[in-house]
Amino acid sequence: MANNLNSRIVRAMIALTLLAFAIVYFGLIAYFFFIYDWLYPEFTDDEFLRTGDIVTLSLLLGTGILTASFLGWILARRIADPLKSVAAAARKVAKGDFSARASLTRGSFGEATDLVDDFNQMAGRLQRAEAELKYSNSAIAHELRTPLTILRGRLQGLLDGAFTPSPELYGRLINHVDDLSAIVEELRTLALSNAGQLDLEYSHFDLAMEAEAALASLEGHLNGAGITITRQLSSAVVNADRSRLRQAFVAVLENCCRYAPQSTVHIETGMVEQYVFFRCADTGPGLPEESRARAFERFWRAEDSRGRSGGGSGLGLPIVKAIAQAHGGDALIFPSTNAGLAVEIRLPHEPSHLV
Repeated sequence: MANNLNSRIVRAMIALTLLAFAIVYFGLIAYFFFIYDWLYPEFTDDEFLRTGDIVTLSLLLGTGILTASFLGWILARRIADPLKSVAAAARKVAKGDFSARASLTRGSFGEATDLVDDFNQMAGRLQRAEAELKYSNSAIAHELRTPLTILRGRLQGLLDGAFTPSPELYGRLINHVDDLSAIVEELRTLALSNAGQLDLEYSHFDLAMEAEAALASLEGHLNGAGITITRQLSSAVVNADRSRLRQAFVAVLENCCRYAPQSTVHIETGMVEQYVFFRCADTGPGLPEESRARAFERFWRAEDSRGRSGGGSGLGLPIVKAIAQAHGGDALIFPSTNAGLAVEIRLPHEPSHLV
């Protein structure tokens, strides 16, 4: 008999039946041949009765073994079928078919249901990760192709004499190089975050002061976008990486400049019992609910076209979320109370590695 789960369960049921029979059989033999004669010495020995008892016990044994085998086979199927389904789906996933899913048979046990559900959720996440990887590779190529093409065209023009060298031209070339460097650094930050290797240098500071510093560094950019800033910066002391949070605050504000120009942006910091927060709410056009769910996806932009006319790479908000999660917090996006959109960064009072 094959050494699989079905056969093991059947053999176990048969073994239990035989063990129970042996206890009953030898117990009866001891009773009839020894204890019974000692208790009732005047009773005449009846061999026919004892033979009938043995036949009866044999019939009971055969019935018990057949019943145990049948029930064991049913039990084994209920246990083994979900395992076989998971194993078959796992082999398909190993071959690259991430759409494979395990199935349940009727009457499966709760543990088998949990196993199949967990496997299918894992396969679903792998399928989404593969789709995101393919999309990211295409998007990275798209993002890098545009500045590289412009940069090469300008350099070729300088080489051929089509362009006259000037400080303004060199400045534009340097800006394209800076765009490339920024994209590479953003991709590096996301890659380190996904691998759990984003290095953080912790120190105690006030989020209100960092928010004010971020606003000061982008003052010209905000004014150029026609944005009016309002503040409600309450003290919110946190133990975190100052430079990474400054990077996240700047990314949120740049997002306002890009997608909510000529609006009012309200910046707020504070603390509640569970966390401290930085909130940026604008009065711009906002996003529909289905778009808000995708706002933290890499390379996703609110506009239909994937052009860079807005100047963004589609990596700003994903980096904000990655930095927040690296601190044990999170980044959320929801409708603002005054129309528009609100982005909130929540951080624990103390990072998880210090708690």
